[in-house]
Amino acid sequence: MPDFEDQSDRIETSRYPGRGIVIGMTPDRANLVQVYWIMGRSEGSRNRIFVQDDDSVRTWVFDESTVDNLDLISYHPIRVVGSCHIVTNGDQTDTIEDHLTNGHTFEDAQNTRTWEPDPPINTPRISGLSTTDTNADFAYKLGILKTVLGSADHTVRQYFTYETAVPGYGHCITTYLDDGDPVPSFEGEPYTVALNNDLVETADRFWAFLDEDNKVSLLTKFIDAATNESRIHIINRYAK
Repeated sequence: MPDFEDQSDRIETSRYPGRGIVIGMTPDRANLVQVYWIMGRSEGSRNRIFVQDDDSVRTWVFDESTVDNLDLISYHPIRVVGSCHIVTNGDQTDTIEDHLTNGHTFEDAQNTRTWEPDPPINTPRISGLSTTDTNADFAYKLGILKTVLGSADHTVRQYFTYETAVPGYGHCITTYLDDGDPVPSFEGEPYTVALNNDLVETADRFWAFLDEDNKVSLLTKFIDAATNESRIHIINRYAK
């Protein structure tokens, strides 16, 4: 087996990678791993928490009195369809869920969506899909929908399929490369990051990588490769 490089320092040295997804497998091969985090540069963006909702999670606000329309805040970053576990940075989670339920693919779902309409940033939509189905032709997938060089007139859709998981490693994709005005979108392929066998330790490790001022919330999900059952651990900057 080739030596895989732990490039976690790319998260740690970026002041503002924005939202991020990691998908992979624990070193002992027992669990598939999903990590998702959100960050914010303004007080409004930092007024967020993750709330567990059965086998899913939804975004909400810590201080509801400061928000006029709560419906614009809430989305489910993770969903489950049979053996398939979805993780995204927006309401495209539900788009992917609907398409998988109706026999379509991860890519089909995202081909109906574009980046987020928040000019001048036009935040990329990042999405991932893991499966415990050993007969599937992939272990996990990642995708990003973004503008071309920041132009709202052009969209690029990039999909990355990993046919087998690498024990002890995952692949990371983020919305941004770093801080900026406007912030630059992620470029290149998802990069490898090291994982470990403990749910809470994994969450704590990635939480520690994120910039202290800008990190908001993080969830880590372990999916039992044999039973498809999952466990979720959440860290919120502000706790209810």
